[in-house]
Amino acid sequence: PPGTPVPGGGDRLVAGRYQPLWPFSTPDEVRAWQRAYRSGGHQPWHLDPAATALRFTRDHLGFRDLDRAVRTGVEGDHARVHVGQDTEEGRLVAAVVHLVRYGSGGDAPWEVVGTDDTTLTLTVPRYGAAVRSPLKVGGRITGVDESIRVEVRRPGAAAPAGERCCLPAGGEREPWSTSVTFRAVPGTTVTVVVSTGGHVADVERFAVTGVTVAGP
Repeated sequence: PPGTPVPGGGDRLVAGRYQPLWPFSTPDEVRAWQRAYRSGGHQPWHLDPAATALRFTRDHLGFRDLDRAVRTGVEGDHARVHVGQDTEEGRLVAAVVHLVRYGSGGDAPWEVVGTDDTTLTLTVPRYGAAVRSPLKVGGRITGVDESIRVEVRRPGAAAPAGERCCLPAGGEREPWSTSVTFRAVPGTTVTVVVSTGGHVADVERFAVTGVTVAGP
């Protein structure tokens, strides 16, 4: 499942085991930020897992209404942040974002590596897989009258590299599947995100996984 360790992948992996989804893509980027932080306090939010998870959700994925870190749990170099929003029917948790400290030192920043999935899962493609376009995507969902959207997100890009909407779904742990066409540079780690909503909020649940774009 998303957020679980995968073998191999080179030096860019977080803690040697996880896909670097956001905000950094390589150890060199981490070290550049650490130098800027040590010299001038640049972007201190990288040291806050809740702030990082919310920026990932709102800025990278574009889910602007999800503006609450409902709960944050930290165990060593791992953190899990429940992100959501307040609705007329109460507080909603859309996902549990998994973060791991990236790099070394007491100022090693937090990096999003996946989500802990429950009633909406994203199991295809496999976490850490090398993929090409068109990409087959799938998992399971529990719910009524759901509408699934899939996007492929590149680091540093405001618009998705590809998207597919809207797939009707529902039931009790029912399988869902679709495919999405995307464009991204080979060797890039991209985030695949699936979301559903429309009952009490535009985005009520989402899940992500990280994959690498295969070469030609």
